[in-house]
Amino acid sequence: MKFRNALVAATMLALPLAANAQPVTGLYVGAGVGPDFQLNTDVKNLQVGSGPLGGLSTSGKEKYSTGFAGLASVGYGLGNGFRAEVEGNYRQTNGNGFTGFTRFGGFNGGGQQQKYGAMVNGLYDFVGLIPVVQPYVGAGVGIQWVDNNTHAYNTNQVSVRGLTFNPGTLDASSQGTKAVFAYQAIIGAAIPIEAVPGLALTAEYRFLGTAGNRSQSATWSGQSTTAKTATAVPGNAQFGPTYDNSILFGVRYNFGVAPAPVAPAPAAVAPSPVSRSYLVFFDWDKYSLTERARQIVSEAAANSTKVQYTRLEVNGYTDTSGSAKYNMGLSVRRAQAVAAELVKDGVPKSAISIQGFGETHLLVPTGPNVREPQNRRVEIIIK
Repeated sequence: MKFRNALVAATMLALPLAANAQPVTGLYVGAGVGPDFQLNTDVKNLQVGSGPLGGLSTSGKEKYSTGFAGLASVGYGLGNGFRAEVEGNYRQTNGNGFTGFTRFGGFNGGGQQQKYGAMVNGLYDFVGLIPVVQPYVGAGVGIQWVDNNTHAYNTNQVSVRGLTFNPGTLDASSQGTKAVFAYQAIIGAAIPIEAVPGLALTAEYRFLGTAGNRSQSATWSGQSTTAKTATAVPGNAQFGPTYDNSILFGVRYNFGVAPAPVAPAPAAVAPSPVSRSYLVFFDWDKYSLTERARQIVSEAAANSTKVQYTRLEVNGYTDTSGSAKYNMGLSVRRAQAVAAELVKDGVPKSAISIQGFGETHLLVPTGPNVREPQNRRVEIIIK
């Protein structure tokens, strides 16, 4: 009882403390099924009404085996984490004997109990606490119709008011349906299915309790070995509250959920302007421009005015003949000669950068001290 009360209290306290948003918005439906575990129920007064045993009563508990629970619900999500729903449910468990009865030598037997009813629930969903999973808590109140069909028989020979009954000859049966107030606590989790917007798988624990006692008619029957007379007399039985623990697995569908927006395709990035280059070749150990070299420089200058450029790079090179120090100076002089011709052809001097690389970066790989015309060059790069 302490555990049950603590669970209900914790659930009720958690509702106003929750603060996260929840995507369930608008109308939804749900359903779930699973095992039901009913706690022992008090039989507070199994009484004989008349006859030789009139007025006698006995009390104990009825035990139950694992049963079945199922429910269906329709609700509405407010879009801020809170939702409300109406639920219809059904539970069925079989009796599994009795305990605590001392009069009449104790009882064996069983029977069946069914519960069905309607509940109004308030729930709150947490988002972001666990990746993919959305936990939720809730509580509800409503009405349950409890249908008891109980049959008990004595397990030992007993003598009552001068009558002796052999084992199994004194029977008591009770049957009836009563409507009672009910309450419940809910702890669960939903896993959204990405492929079907609005659909989620659910798993939850529900504690359902009923309040008050239920009085039902009972019939006692048996034959006394002493009086040799059959007895079948009316009586009554009083059953206490019921407590069920249910584990349910199901589905929930939220109507009107749009598919997740598709990420827009990345905007096309304008390609960077393609660099354009021109090669100007020189005679061996020269940095003066030939007529053909002047034509190439003029073409480069003219084309630079037709594109949007940021700068013109003028890079000078030599072959491997001569010393590295001499070749470095020669490559710079060649680059300066080309740059001067570009300025002469209308290119602003401020747009030109000059650099010499000597005998490095060979266009045609050679060994040292090799005169290679393709390596005696200046490259104009328009960027």
